[in-house]
Amino acid sequence: MTTTPHQSPPPRGRSRPDADAGSVLSTLNEDGSRRWLKPRPSPGRWLNRRRALGWFLIALFTALPHIRVGGKPVVLLDLTTRHFTILGHTFLPTDTLLLALLLLGTFISIFLFTALLGRVWCGWACPQTVYLELVFRPIERFFDGTPGRRKSNVVQKSALAKPLKFITFFLVACFLSHTFLAYFVPTEQLRVWMTRSPFDHLSSFLVMAVVTGLMLFDFGFFREQTCLVACPYGRMQSTLLDRNSLIVSYDPRRGEPRGKGKTVSLPVAGAPSTQGDCVDCGLCVATCPAGIDIRNGLQMECVHCTQCIDACDAVMSKLGRATGLIRYASQNEIDGSRRRFLRPRTIIYTILTSLLVIAFTMALLAAPIANVQVLRVRGAVYTEIQPGVIANQVQVKIINRLGRRAEFSITLDGHPDARAIPETNPVALEPSAMQSVPVMLTAPATAFARGKLPVVITVTGPEGKPISRKYVLAGPGNAVRPGSTPAPAPKETP
Repeated sequence: MTTTPHQSPPPRGRSRPDADAGSVLSTLNEDGSRRWLKPRPSPGRWLNRRRALGWFLIALFTALPHIRVGGKPVVLLDLTTRHFTILGHTFLPTDTLLLALLLLGTFISIFLFTALLGRVWCGWACPQTVYLELVFRPIERFFDGTPGRRKSNVVQKSALAKPLKFITFFLVACFLSHTFLAYFVPTEQLRVWMTRSPFDHLSSFLVMAVVTGLMLFDFGFFREQTCLVACPYGRMQSTLLDRNSLIVSYDPRRGEPRGKGKTVSLPVAGAPSTQGDCVDCGLCVATCPAGIDIRNGLQMECVHCTQCIDACDAVMSKLGRATGLIRYASQNEIDGSRRRFLRPRTIIYTILTSLLVIAFTMALLAAPIANVQVLRVRGAVYTEIQPGVIANQVQVKIINRLGRRAEFSITLDGHPDARAIPETNPVALEPSAMQSVPVMLTAPATAFARGKLPVVITVTGPEGKPISRKYVLAGPGNAVRPGSTPAPAPKETP
């Protein structure tokens, strides 16, 4: 959703044609080469707020894998064991319903927050924006200097400035790669990787090296292209936003026509008129990390970082004019209408999110204390271990879903003379641990009808909570029952 409420000449200091002139991306020059963006920071109240939140999020992103809830990490997406721990609860690949509800609820909540607050995630909480704008670009300005200003320290004037910048980038990328991997590898295992020689764990060392290289590529080279090209969120704005969504907006009714403080003529009536509040200084473009002109309306590249607001407010304050020429507002508010919070999409998103939260909570509370699966072993379908006694060999796979160590016992029901003889009973399991227990299931031969005997294998956990699985024992097809006449033997064919 891109609107162009007015036509205007390019602001001073821009090295590309204006969006109205037909440019495709803000990071491309006319000849198709990349336009490297070096935005000038604009101090202000919004930048102070973003810095405070950003540094809190950096500390949170770093600490989350190390925080424990009930002995489990807050977040651990262990792909090797396929155990996904979120807020201390471990999800398994078999928890398809829970995982589906969780993912669907997350997506719908993103739609709801976007409809209400615009791209607040992109500009304020996304790790790409937080680390790029609050870590890597400040490091770059320290060694290269701030755009538009003279080099102010000895480091910037030294020939070692560029090598030192790359070394610092590399060290920060190493730190970020280990932080990133801590979300997918248990911190205990990651600590072993970090302290041992790379030759002792070459494959894991290569994983860390590749992730570090990707971090360097992203924050040192690709940068804002990740948001413009790789991330689909910006391209989904047209469906996620409407005219009542909160966005960073320029007020053309107040700012147009632009000028330098002189009287201009309106092209329609030809009558003299005082210019608008916009003095066409170009600072909103110079400070934008995406390189766009917010005065051209809502654009895909805008991540709502509010730097243009701080830059414009500073200029308005110096000129003695009211701030807010660029501000947080909906498109309806900019056009003079009232912003509506309650509208069909926000009501539907709220209802769907609430229903998904309720369904997820109920499914989580109803989750069993263990996952139980009965598997038939290879080999003979059944054996006669003694005259008149038939045995089936199975594997009972138990996964402890409790957050503590627990013991599970295995029993067999369905016939008074049927028995379960586990190799280990009870089975002691640590939290999220799995064990396959060999179990011999026995029953008298006379209990089978047409070679089958339905039974129920019950695994009983703490506090007597049972988990039952139906199973069909295999046995002889023509067993002789007490008091019955044996079936005649088949005649031999000559």
